[in-house]
Amino acid sequence: MELFCNAERSLADALREAARRGTIRGTRFRVGRREHVYNLGQPDAHIYLVESGQVKTLTHTRDGKQCLLSIHGPGDVFGESSVLAVNRTETAQAMQITTLVQVRVAQMMNDREPPLREALIGHMANRLQEQQQVIANLVTMDSEHRLAALLVNLGKKVGKRRDHTALIRDRITQEELAEMVGTTRSRIGYFLKRFSVAGVVHRTEDAHLCIHITELTNYLENSSLSVGP
Repeated sequence: MELFCNAERSLADALREAARRGTIRGTRFRVGRREHVYNLGQPDAHIYLVESGQVKTLTHTRDGKQCLLSIHGPGDVFGESSVLAVNRTETAQAMQITTLVQVRVAQMMNDREPPLREALIGHMANRLQEQQQVIANLVTMDSEHRLAALLVNLGKKVGKRRDHTALIRDRITQEELAEMVGTTRSRIGYFLKRFSVAGVVHRTEDAHLCIHITELTNYLENSSLSVGP
């Protein structure tokens, strides 16, 4: 997961540097809570950098069931599918008031300096690996382990890191976790209670979710969770 995060940061840094040099021009704008950045099937030839706030990407199955794909926080890049497809294959929705920088893909591909293109290629390659890992988890893990893997992922992506923990200040509902894990909301509640009893996650006084990265990673590696008598 660190590899995926580093590739995303490298692309964000390359975008900022290209903007500083003046070789690309981005458009900064704000999106309100629950407003859509773009919609499934919509033509959109841009990539987006999150400056503040939070965005989720989601799609729908043929029977209309919603599937939450990913959550993006400050410093994250999303919308890279526009490099390969004319129309969007997912919907992007702000989870809170969010500031974004929108950059045309053509500008990035035509940048005269190689670092930005190389960063984009590296980001897309790692995004592919990340999606392959999600598929492998769906096939090889039970839903409790998938939730643990997701919490480690979210902690590293959108959490505020301190030593071996990550604090997720922004509200992510049990329903949203259920959509990403592929189980029911009630099961997510049950698993979170087990994790809390075992001391691998806890709620702060402000009801923020604190992820104990090392302990949850050990659980994923050893499948051992101490939940008391």
